[in-house]
Amino acid sequence: MQQRDTQPILIVEDSEDDFEATMRAFKRTNLRNSIRWAASGQEALDMLAVMVPKPGLILLDLNMPGLDGRKTLEAIKSNDGWRKIPVVILTTSDDERDIEGCYALGANTYVQKPVDLDGLFAAIQRLKEYWFEIAILPLED
Repeated sequence: MQQRDTQPILIVEDSEDDFEATMRAFKRTNLRNSIRWAASGQEALDMLAVMVPKPGLILLDLNMPGLDGRKTLEAIKSNDGWRKIPVVILTTSDDERDIEGCYALGANTYVQKPVDLDGLFAAIQRLKEYWFEIAILPLED
């Protein structure tokens, strides 16, 4: 088993329903990695500070109360210990300013959340295939 199979996925999502749907989608893909949930940007940063091992991938919602996804992304990508962790923005927004802004802050991928469950399952399947079967992720230092 490779280290990538043991690195958790951190989902940063304020909606419990959206988190549960994403979890079901990942379970359907037979993903081996554990999944951790942060319900806010601040909770995600607090978790990253103590998580061992660090996540192999972060799925980040943009529109959250308090520390939103943009500020959370900025904090992750400006931290020497976290900046190599791939961050996938998973949000309902298709606003060009959000897309441009997230890539400017260092997002690795921007995905618009499908509105229906079948679309979400298909999107998560493709994310899993890309990030865990095709892409070579940096190993933890």
